[in-house]
Amino acid sequence: MRLLLVVAALIVPLSRPAAAEVCVASQYGVGDGYHGRRTASGSIFNTYAQDPYTIARPSRADLGRRFRITNLRNGASIEALSTDLGPFIAGRCVDLGRAGAHTLQIGGLGLVRVERLD
Repeated sequence: MRLLLVVAALIVPLSRPAAAEVCVASQYGVGDGYHGRRTASGSIFNTYAQDPYTIARPSRADLGRRFRITNLRNGASIEALSTDLGPFIAGRCVDLGRAGAHTLQIGGLGLVRVERLD
């Protein structure tokens, strides 16, 4: 009986989303030629999209997943869909489309909390 409880305890945490990550977010898609191009997920990147907001994450495992991004400076948050890969700069964990960066009030770079929702 004790062995079954240990096994169940190991399985449950693996099925939950990863803990929140705090990192620097950046904005992409404005003036750099990404708007209108095909993303790693196969969709067309729209930097102005709001439903859903779109983001880029460094791992292919995150493509198609939903995240809550919260600006730690002002508490503003969005729910976004990961459609592309990036950023590729050390210390950054998410690239935001223009609409998401605007809603979060991040002009270029900002400290955020990233939580996986699914």
